[in-house]
Amino acid sequence: MNKVMVCMKRVVDYNVRVRVKPDQTGVVTEGVKMSINPFDEIALEEALRLREHGKASEVFAVSIGSADCQQQLRTGLAMGADRAILIETDQDIESLAAAQVLLKLIETESPDLVLLGKQAIDNDCNQTAQMLAALWDRPQATFASEIEITDNSLRITREVDAGLEVIDVDLPAVVSTDLRLNEPRYVKLPDIMKAKKKPIEVIAIDELGVDTTPMFTVSDYATPTVRSKGQMVDDVAGLVGALKDKGFSL
Repeated sequence: MNKVMVCMKRVVDYNVRVRVKPDQTGVVTEGVKMSINPFDEIALEEALRLREHGKASEVFAVSIGSADCQQQLRTGLAMGADRAILIETDQDIESLAAAQVLLKLIETESPDLVLLGKQAIDNDCNQTAQMLAALWDRPQATFASEIEITDNSLRITREVDAGLEVIDVDLPAVVSTDLRLNEPRYVKLPDIMKAKKKPIEVIAIDELGVDTTPMFTVSDYATPTVRSKGQMVDDVAGLVGALKDKGFSL
């Protein structure tokens, strides 16, 4: 296998408590720590392991977004990616448009495998991988928890509601990764410093000829309703009494 393309999204770090703007027009991102989407980081780690085991010759990372996404791409370079490409836009890109943009890059780069997280933790759409595979007309394997490579195919163990499912797909293919696939490596400071000097290829999204006009409009954002405080009881009789006090019939 020659090239592995890894798609990465810039999201609010999973350790940060998400806050809605006072005017309810979006989520607060100013002064907030941003990171690689955790599922995409797992995808990058898997690609790097494939290269280290001689199953791939090159790993390159791709992100769609503003110039700030270079920070996450440099983290990917520090982890070990050979190069990075930023499709630059200041517009929020929906899943279908993202898949169409990635397809344009695939047509140029001709990767043998495209890896990306099963979903992004900011919108939880879980759509881009499936849409990309359909547009590319290539096999897909979603929610991968184990990847084995043979000559020209993959054996994927994927997590489904009933347990685990094993499927075989031919290359080239699109694979989305689940949490149990691996644990991403710790990025060392010397690697971070080296990554700062590596070039990042920047492509304006308009150059790709993809219509990124949003198809959906978000009217407003709101925080979830605050849960009421729980009540402790000493025994079954106390539980029954508490339920009756709240109007539940037994």
